[in-house]
Amino acid sequence: MPQKTSARRDELMTELQGEARRYMAAYALFNQAVADHLGLHPTDVQCLNLLSLERDPVTIGRIAELTGLTTGSATRLVDRLERAGYVRRERDAVDRRRVMVATEPARMAELGTLWRRLNGTWGTLFDGYSEPELALLTGYMRKTVELSAVQIERLRSGAFSGPSEETAGDLGGAPEPAGDSGDSDAPDAGKRT
Repeated sequence: MPQKTSARRDELMTELQGEARRYMAAYALFNQAVADHLGLHPTDVQCLNLLSLERDPVTIGRIAELTGLTTGSATRLVDRLERAGYVRRERDAVDRRRVMVATEPARMAELGTLWRRLNGTWGTLFDGYSEPELALLTGYMRKTVELSAVQIERLRSGAFSGPSEETAGDLGGAPEPAGDSGDSDAPDAGKRT
């Protein structure tokens, strides 16, 4: 149910949108720094993050779904991750025609150690939050992920041609991308120098 508008709510929404943009930019820059540290592309790092949430090996088509990339771009992404030793291709035990992408446990453990070291400090940010506040934050994150998927699809399908005259001066909470879409084979593509 939409909330009633008030001057205070409008002020809070403006503040929230600004902080959301700062948050997204900070995370994109953090992701770039992690990628630089590992010698990977930022999209590769996020693909590994998403693969670590999957229970079983996946197809390149599934990687394309997870990342929003085309299957060609997802194939090049898997090529880079395979060269770096993070994944391997294997035949599906049931359907030998299908190629599955499986993570390499030793390399993923190294990556997990890095994430734990980095996230340990951030974990303390939530120490002061109550259980209902944590549930609210989790719900917000889920809705953000869902909306992002919809907006990615709109942008990639051509359904969104650009800012309208109404919103030309407002980015609407969406920062500029921090790199390319992962189409390049070079691990440092999209880095800013």
